[in-house]
Amino acid sequence: MLQTRILPAADNAYAYPLLIKRLLLSGARYEKTREIVYRDQLRYSYATFNERVARLANVLSAAGVKAGDTVAVMDWDSHRYLECMFAIPMIGAVLHTINIRLSPEQILYTMNHAEDKLVLVNSEFVGLYQGIAGQLTTVQSTLLLSDAGEQNAALPNLLGEYESLLAGASSHYDFPDFDENSLATTFYTTGTTGNPKGVYFTHRQLVLHTLSMASVLGSLDSIRLMGSDDVYMPITPMFHVHAWGVPYVATMLGVKQVYPGRYDPELLVRLWRDEQVTFSHCVPTILQMVMHAKAAEGVDFAGWKLIIGGSALNTSLYRAAKAKGIQLTAAYGMSETCPLISCAHINDELRAAGDDEQVTYRVKAGIPVPLVDAALMDAEGRFLAHDGESQGELVLRAPWLTQGYFREPQKGAELWEHGWMHTGDVACIDSMGYIDIRDRIKDVIKTGGEWVSSLELEDLISQHAAVREVAVVGVPDPQWGERPFALLVLRDGQALDARQLKEHLKPFVEQGHINKWAIPTQVAIVTEIPKTSVGKLDKKRIRLDIQQWQAAGSPFLSTL
Repeated sequence: MLQTRILPAADNAYAYPLLIKRLLLSGARYEKTREIVYRDQLRYSYATFNERVARLANVLSAAGVKAGDTVAVMDWDSHRYLECMFAIPMIGAVLHTINIRLSPEQILYTMNHAEDKLVLVNSEFVGLYQGIAGQLTTVQSTLLLSDAGEQNAALPNLLGEYESLLAGASSHYDFPDFDENSLATTFYTTGTTGNPKGVYFTHRQLVLHTLSMASVLGSLDSIRLMGSDDVYMPITPMFHVHAWGVPYVATMLGVKQVYPGRYDPELLVRLWRDEQVTFSHCVPTILQMVMHAKAAEGVDFAGWKLIIGGSALNTSLYRAAKAKGIQLTAAYGMSETCPLISCAHINDELRAAGDDEQVTYRVKAGIPVPLVDAALMDAEGRFLAHDGESQGELVLRAPWLTQGYFREPQKGAELWEHGWMHTGDVACIDSMGYIDIRDRIKDVIKTGGEWVSSLELEDLISQHAAVREVAVVGVPDPQWGERPFALLVLRDGQALDARQLKEHLKPFVEQGHINKWAIPTQVAIVTEIPKTSVGKLDKKRIRLDIQQWQAAGSPFLSTL
């Protein structure tokens, strides 16, 4: 390491640790009277929010939670979850955000693996919790979360109901300083095989991620998304990478925040209207649900800015949202990256270009955000050119990437092979620095020795007027190795078969966007496409379904 000049600090100089508590103080400092809203049921000021965080810290401490313990939360997006995102790590404990959409067996595994000590349980999940309680190995007590005000539930070792306990606790807590490298949060990400893997983040990482995200959301004029006068409503589960980390940014800035609880498209539209929401974020499937809600019929959503992540943003969805007044911005990240890595940006060169070219860049993964290094690597660990053509695995370095997988050192070593974090995504990077995700490594289709991007095909197919949703996967083929297979959800009253889809894709072949062998020869029309617990296309499940349909000779398959 380079030897540089370092001067000693004054004897009494304060070594300022980057702790989550620093983010809490700013919101009330800027806007004490701004509101935090929960559904159509509750609202209170930032001053009250700070008091409630202190009360929760006192409740947890009285329950025996100590620094280093893990406290788990099973809840929908709520003011309570936001309070937990601060109070739990601020007392030195670790927040485990449980993905309540996993199977009971997977939830049980994650809770035992994370060594949860106390669990906060929404009354809706009491039955789920009861089903696994007898197999939990480290949990000592539970705490009830209730919208309806129930004081009791059949939860083992129940300490009491959240609001009642907070009401009886002191509104002051002297949050201590400690090492900024202390763990703050953990959660589990699912893969195609094996048990979920635990990622983890420190106070330092979350603070740096928050500062970088704030600079991106508020400073890039071409996509300016959230400033202090905006109204923020997450439509990404808070158990999914801390709702992408945006609640920390919103709280730091004193932004009005609206938490919708369990997602109901009709309620989301009403909250958008009544609370005058201007900024949200979600995966494409959730946006589709909102846009097709009955309450959204004929509504002009002008002024609503959304980040789309989790899955690729296609051109068709971008234009459909724009027609309803919604400005979409693509961003890229994953569970292991906290998550923000890159965000769409229209630079001076692109501002001078036509609308079609701008849209092409608005739907890409975008430019790496401040403090992120991105590169392309081949299977042998060699770096590839950023020329817009060379394709390789996207690898990353940033100060907020998980440093491994909890209690799985071998998998952590694989994640960080060659000293860069491996994303598992095939990408190219052009001379301007824009990242274009071509596919997941496991989802790239190899047909006749040529690689075909399922994401590119999905984008082109989505532009057909009859298509509402699309997923493309590779299926085994005795002659070509694999062939693309398209799974389609059609708009009401529309029809489409494999031959018509081929006619739609022919112009893109002629224009050089895809090769002729990329055209799917098999199509299935379905009413719903399988999704993962966080709303992404579940391509593992899709492949299994296709195998079963082909074996059974399903009548809704269309073949060229």
